[in-house]
Amino acid sequence: MTSDSLKIVIPMAGYGTRLRPHTWSRPKQLISLAGKGVLSHILDMFQRLPNPDDVEYIFIVGYLGDKVEEYMQKKHPELNVRYVIQEEMFGQSHAIHLAKEYLNGPMLMVFADTLIETDLSFLEEDKSDIIAWVKPVPDPRRFGVTEIGEDGYVKRLIEKPKEMYNNLAVVGFYYFRHSSELIAAIEEQMSNGLQLKGEFFLADAVNIMLKKKAKMTVHRVDVWLDAGTSEAVLDTNQYLLNHGHDNSTEVNQRTDVTVISPVYVHPSADIRSSVIGPNASIGANCVINNSVIRNSIIEEFAETDDIVLDRSIMGQNACVRGHPRSFNIGDDSEIVL
Repeated sequence: MTSDSLKIVIPMAGYGTRLRPHTWSRPKQLISLAGKGVLSHILDMFQRLPNPDDVEYIFIVGYLGDKVEEYMQKKHPELNVRYVIQEEMFGQSHAIHLAKEYLNGPMLMVFADTLIETDLSFLEEDKSDIIAWVKPVPDPRRFGVTEIGEDGYVKRLIEKPKEMYNNLAVVGFYYFRHSSELIAAIEEQMSNGLQLKGEFFLADAVNIMLKKKAKMTVHRVDVWLDAGTSEAVLDTNQYLLNHGHDNSTEVNQRTDVTVISPVYVHPSADIRSSVIGPNASIGANCVINNSVIRNSIIEEFAETDDIVLDRSIMGQNACVRGHPRSFNIGDDSEIVL
């Protein structure tokens, strides 16, 4: 691997407060979607790179970062991963700056709860200094957006615009041809105290680069999925099951089990006298008895008995017995009704 090999930076040091109680015991990137962790789905996006084997991943970790390392060693031991610790939450730019000694060539940056569908093969020929992936949205006022000039290049990034006409929302996926220039911009940002509520946001560093005449373009995507809240996780799980991750035809069909596609059921799951689906994911070594599971995610080693679950997430080793309810249950919980 050469010094100017592509680096892929994934900041994931946050506490994931919007996904509690699940994130009390593990980072949100390890929550399961359609049979595998959010992080694995993110890593799948990079398999379409021109040279996917000549890549170094830089994970910015903090809270429960050891869980991420354990997961990678188990699920993706073939990848070249470096871990950088962010002990204090001073924002996106601060996280990237912590990895500055490893950033000296082209770089991709993706936020760790962002899933998009995109073909990255064009990067080999593209000559832009910066690329931001964007998606048109009906109401851009709660997003960061790009303002594009008459020459087709981005003039600036605007956080939460007041106007409705500029609707190209930045999805949290960037390319920098020269990562050293981004680091220089971040250092200028931090020196000038450009922050909001105690955090240094990447958009301010990018705007510094644009003022220095960096050429920035956008790449539009049609599919932008979020995995930052329980509701978003369930919606993303449903999308993935409907787009290539349904294994209902492979499920061992017992006469007392009904499977309504799309679903993902791990081969080791023990399911009896139950209805599974639609839009349900059942993890490894789960025990499902006399239950109806739909629009839900059941993590590995979880158990249900005499229950109906809809729009629910059950963490690892959780156990629910009783009567029909809707639940959002963290790891190692037990509920008896």
